[in-house]
Amino acid sequence: MRPLARYPCAMLSPLKDPIYARLFAAQVIALLGTGLTTVALALLAFELAGDEAGQVLGIALAIKMIAYVTLSPVAGSFAHLVPRRAMLVGLDVARAGCVAVLPFVSEIWEIYALIFVMQACSAGFTPTFQATIPDVLTDEEEYTKALSLSRLAYDLEHLLSPSLAAAALLVVSFHALFAANAVAFLISAALVLSVLLPAPKPATEVGGAMAKLTFGLRAYLATPRLRGLLAFAMAAAAASAMVIINTVVYVQDTLGLTGRDTAILLAAFGGGSMAAALSLPTLLQKRSDRSIMMAAAGLMVAGLGAGMLLPAYGWTMALWFMLGAGYSAILLPSGRLLRRSSGEGDRPAYFAAHFALSHVCWLVTYPLAGWLGSAFGLAAAFGALGALALGATLVALFLWPAHDPDELEHVHDALEHEHLHVHDAHHQHDHEGWEGPEPHSHPHRHKAVRHRHAFVIDSHHPHWPV
Repeated sequence: MRPLARYPCAMLSPLKDPIYARLFAAQVIALLGTGLTTVALALLAFELAGDEAGQVLGIALAIKMIAYVTLSPVAGSFAHLVPRRAMLVGLDVARAGCVAVLPFVSEIWEIYALIFVMQACSAGFTPTFQATIPDVLTDEEEYTKALSLSRLAYDLEHLLSPSLAAAALLVVSFHALFAANAVAFLISAALVLSVLLPAPKPATEVGGAMAKLTFGLRAYLATPRLRGLLAFAMAAAAASAMVIINTVVYVQDTLGLTGRDTAILLAAFGGGSMAAALSLPTLLQKRSDRSIMMAAAGLMVAGLGAGMLLPAYGWTMALWFMLGAGYSAILLPSGRLLRRSSGEGDRPAYFAAHFALSHVCWLVTYPLAGWLGSAFGLAAAFGALGALALGATLVALFLWPAHDPDELEHVHDALEHEHLHVHDAHHQHDHEGWEGPEPHSHPHRHKAVRHRHAFVIDSHHPHWPV
């Protein structure tokens, strides 16, 4: 491996891996296309619904969240049964088809149906894509930098897509933005198709369809650090919901400023997120994930508390920068924790569980932020969401012990079962010659044993050691 110092920017070193470089390019192109569709969908809703366009978009957002929450665990539970490349390419092509049809809709319900299908595809694509990256970049430092690059890609998309859409609308109608997104998804599919991805490892769950379907959620919630991660995600959702839902109200109603000032304030939030993404790979070499996320949550609680004073615009920019930095510092380490807490075969189920559960947080905080601001005023909304973020932080610290070693001593009772396996530390047994090459499935027995190793929840370790 070449030393990082020989690269012009150490942050970009994961891109020297040709597989990751193409996957990252696919992610960036798909994100830019999705950003164009966000703008075009708002214009399409206005064309079809007029002054009720906001209601249409609100329902579309709810459909998106419902698809994520309900369908991503299904996709994660069975992702190991399908070649990753085929699954990702197929879902990208399906998303391209949905977007390509949007310019031709004439009824509101058709928008809802297409949005559901497209977001159902995303519910399968996104966690599977995320679970693939740690198998491509096996070095933790490189993987952490890849997480930062991914966070930067999301932030840059939020900044660039509206500008690209505005420039395109000078020469074409908004229907062309849908076509551009369809092309973007097809380019993403071609880039994924151009690489060989690691074959999925067999999942460890040995039960029936329902057990496989719920395994990711059960394993996630049985892991103390992941329960803490979910509580931190609620704190992040509280802060981001206040920003996304109420920035325009605060700037243009409370402060009496313009849409340009709203855009600048949202850019300050994105700037804070980008600053955190750039600094976190270095910080995570010196501090634990838990301590970084605790500090980030504290930053967001402080920012929401200060917002109760309804400060002037300049101070609000500083608060939004703080909230963006805290938001990114909680989201970015999530992939590291999921990788640390899961075996390779079960990783898609863990990522899908986090994807679903974290979106439950936004499904709660988005309408809550809007209702509180409308019914009780923005100061009360800042205070209530700050209290929610504080409560979630305290819950996270309670659920996730400060002492959190990878290796744990634990006891296995004697067990006999059958499932697809390789001969690892838990599978050392005799064969009769008919079992076939690994991985293979046949009845086998585990002796009672007490031992210590890196511990994750799987079919052999269904409970966290007390």
